[in-house]
Amino acid sequence: MVCDGVSSAPDSDVASLAAARAASTVILDGIRNATAPSAEQIRELSALLARAAVAGNEAVVAATDPDSTEENPPSCTFVAAAIDGPLVVTAWLGDSRAYWLPDDGVARQLSVDHSWAQEAIAQGMSRFEAERAPHAHAITRWLGADAPDVAVRSDAMVAHGSGWVLVCSDGLWNYCSPAPDVQALVTSSIGAVGSDPTTLAAELVRWANDQGGRDNITVALARIDPANHD
Repeated sequence: MVCDGVSSAPDSDVASLAAARAASTVILDGIRNATAPSAEQIRELSALLARAAVAGNEAVVAATDPDSTEENPPSCTFVAAAIDGPLVVTAWLGDSRAYWLPDDGVARQLSVDHSWAQEAIAQGMSRFEAERAPHAHAITRWLGADAPDVAVRSDAMVAHGSGWVLVCSDGLWNYCSPAPDVQALVTSSIGAVGSDPTTLAAELVRWANDQGGRDNITVALARIDPANHD
């Protein structure tokens, strides 16, 4: 899970920490292992992540000074992946992302940004142009007291081979947006530092800082190996 503070709002570091703590508590308390992927399990995990987002939003609102006169109250994004064997259910608000990076096969972005850039892409602008436009990172969904809607969008997939689930803030994908490019970056990073998830995440943060590090960089990875769940 990643919650990324919105840079245009004050105290968004407080917002992101409050959201992450509250949402992770809901997820950890609600996760259970199923024997095999099923429609019921997808519904349960999707509902769990939706509850986590609501809890995260409530925590952000509780951490907001009710007497503040700031036009933009503290706020943050939300992306989470619930993994049960080969089943991956993701949910998100904002432009923090989830990717599926298989060892063999085509990588794909699991989330779809809630952002000005994504809306421009949907209307026909190229991804290259949209992600470099002045308003590219203006998000259309978020957690916070002024959030227009905290209903998450979700997606589910079943991994048919080994690979990585990666969730990250825009501080990483600013420099490496398309899923195949993220896949290549992770592969090269594994060659440099190995496949321990924590070490690998730190290497990806280091890489993004080397590219300029102009935004907060948060990365988390989880390994999926369906063969170990037979």
